[in-house]
Order: sequence, then structure tokens, then C-alpha cells
Amino acid sequence: MKHKKEDNRTTFQTLALVSQLGITMITAIGIATAVGVWLDRKLGTSWITAVLFVMGTAAGGQSAYRMIRKIYEPEQKKERDSSGEDYPDVKKQ
Repeated sequence: MKHKKEDNRTTFQTLALVSQLGITMITAIGIATAVGVWLDRKLGTSWITAVLFVMGTAAGGQSAYRMIRKIYEPEQKKERDSSGEDYPDVKKQ
């Protein structure tokens, strides 16, 4: 019974992560694009929206990458500790 409970918890944590990543990306892209549209209308240009869209996409991707790295870093450390590997970057002589 406990095994099934842990599986459900993992499933919900994964769904929460995917949702959070999607919201992070959409928010960054949406805000940057909205500011770009506003600036284009205000200044009478037509290129600022495209530039800010690309910047928003990059910012959202970077934010998502940091979020994923923060979540998986403790797991990787646990795996290193359990393997007995103290310093994985140092080559043994």
C-alpha cells in the first residue's frame, strides 16, 4: 500500500513541475511580448515586439533550466554519496 502512495506522490510532483515550467515560460514570453507590442504602438515601430519575444523566450528557458537544475541537484548529490564517490571531478592517479 505504501508503494502505491509514493507512486501517486511522484506523479503529482511531476505534474506540478510540468505545470510550473509551462506557466514560467508563458509568463515570461507573454510579458515580454506585451511590452513589445505596447512599445511598438507608442513608438510607431514594428520590430521591438519580435526582439522582446525572443528575449522573453530566452528568459523563460533560462528560468525553467534553473528550476529543473535546482530540483534534480539534490538527487544527483544523493546518488554520488551513495556510490561512495567523494570527488567526482578529481581523477584518481
